[in-house]
Amino acid sequence: MAESVDRVTRFAADLVDSAKAEGARQSRSAKQQLDHWARVGRAVSSQHSAARRRVEAALAGDLELGELSVEEGVVFNAEIAAAIQENLNQANYGKLLAKRGVTTVALNEAGEIVEYRPDGSSTVLTANSRPIRRKKVNAGAR
Repeated sequence: MAESVDRVTRFAADLVDSAKAEGARQSRSAKQQLDHWARVGRAVSSQHSAARRRVEAALAGDLELGELSVEEGVVFNAEIAAAIQENLNQANYGKLLAKRGVTTVALNEAGEIVEYRPDGSSTVLTANSRPIRRKKVNAGAR
């Protein structure tokens, strides 16, 4: 195989941590493990076999999950897990749910439970006192 020049790129911290752990078990460096996973993923993703088409149909909602074989189900689950991980850091679920009229709760920087209402107001929830009303905040700041 021809020697290729590496290029600098960034990986999610959880992938690097997993690559370090798995690489140690497989006698590979973290970089070698990431390379291995990328090559395996590329090979699997590029297959246009009947099984791959069935997984893609299930991902699109055109095929019931129960119709997938065990092996196809493993690939389906891996595709879903990867998509979730890729999108978690980009999503602002509080803002999305507020637009839908849903009240949410989350921890603030002080570790307090805060209730966020769709109108932009918020309340710190405490066990020993009445809720403290907060003024409307920028929904994008959450």
